[in-house]
Amino acid sequence: MKQDMIVILDLGSTENTVIAREIRALGVYSEIYPHDITVEELKKIPNVKGIIINGGENNIVDGERIDVLPEIYTAGYPMLAAEHEFAKCEETYTQWPAEEERQAILKAFVFDKCKAEANWNMKNFVEDQVELIRRQVGDKKVLLALSGGVDSSVVAALLIKAIGKQLVCVHVNHGLMRKGESESVIEVFKNQMDANLIYVDASERFLGKLEGVADPEEKRKIIGAEFIRVFEEEARKLEGIDFLAQGTIYPDIVESGTKTAKVVKSHHNVGGLPEDLQFSLVEPLYYLFKDEVRACGLELGLPHGMVFRQPFPGPGLGVRCLGAITRERLEAVRESDAILREEFANAGLDKTVWQYFTIVPDFKSVGVKDNARCFEYPVILRAVNTIDAMSASVEEVDWAVLKKITDRILKEVKNVNRVCMDISPKPCATIEWE
Repeated sequence: MKQDMIVILDLGSTENTVIAREIRALGVYSEIYPHDITVEELKKIPNVKGIIINGGENNIVDGERIDVLPEIYTAGYPMLAAEHEFAKCEETYTQWPAEEERQAILKAFVFDKCKAEANWNMKNFVEDQVELIRRQVGDKKVLLALSGGVDSSVVAALLIKAIGKQLVCVHVNHGLMRKGESESVIEVFKNQMDANLIYVDASERFLGKLEGVADPEEKRKIIGAEFIRVFEEEARKLEGIDFLAQGTIYPDIVESGTKTAKVVKSHHNVGGLPEDLQFSLVEPLYYLFKDEVRACGLELGLPHGMVFRQPFPGPGLGVRCLGAITRERLEAVRESDAILREEFANAGLDKTVWQYFTIVPDFKSVGVKDNARCFEYPVILRAVNTIDAMSASVEEVDWAVLKKITDRILKEVKNVNRVCMDISPKPCATIEWE
């Protein structure tokens, strides 16, 4: 790896990712590691120039206050106790300093004390990953789930650059795609990009496995495990498939839990893998935040529209059809989502809003249709903006746009009699409902 590295040791802070991102914004690479890392493990990390010890409200584990191992303090690395240094800028120990003060502290530590070079950029990252992928894969083949989303598209571009025709792309239609999604993936990747693409329609299989399953964690794990099963079956039809590529990114890892943080949610490509997985994993985006993934895509020459495509969760509409999935509510989610996307595009919001979608919960409300009482589902609208998916603000959508969306959903979507708007930021709400 060409980049100099600043290591952040997690002592229970909820702001580790903020520090990591701000150091990367200075042009220096940074990663987060557990508090109990050993010196031996630390020395295996390339080009470590300094260590930031970052404590916080979660530094009590099993009734005891945690700390790094004593040997870390005498290992010879420049060190910054972030919690203590930042607290000097405040009247109390309960707030962080202003962004400018915090960045000044980090800048002085990274460049003056650690003597790190500002050599973290996407060109170097791509070169490093191409080298690492070639070293890991050799002359073997790699199977990639190509959903057409940002993460899988960037992974595909990286793998094509690194190993070319050794990549086999598989698009699985699990029956939980957005309206027209699979058709779009085939058009873009097979017809326009000439990718080696295998299309698998497994919608009935997935919906059968999910029948009656209401718990969101269980749904995610079923979907993730079934994906791997499908890939294994496809791999048996091919020769020399030893690796599975995934678009796992840094927020996926952080939100799936660390030694000092509780699980926010299991991501389909983190917590849902079956124990008998027969592939070795290739995860070249593992340490990138979402905006960095997009920058990587641009560096690789992917089309702007593809790089800035709206995020879509791996479990698809399965986590937006709340509770046990029914075909009736799944169709309501799909159709209402299509209306929302169309009207956002008409209003130009598709270019400014990070993510927007609809949700259909598993309860009904009373309403009136055709002068008669009806008992049907509500549709919930969600539109948020974020940089790294770790926090999000709500888009203030113009009332006229909301009214048009509402009118269309109530007129065009079956089994729906109410439209609501979720205006909760992250935190304390998550972006998705499940």
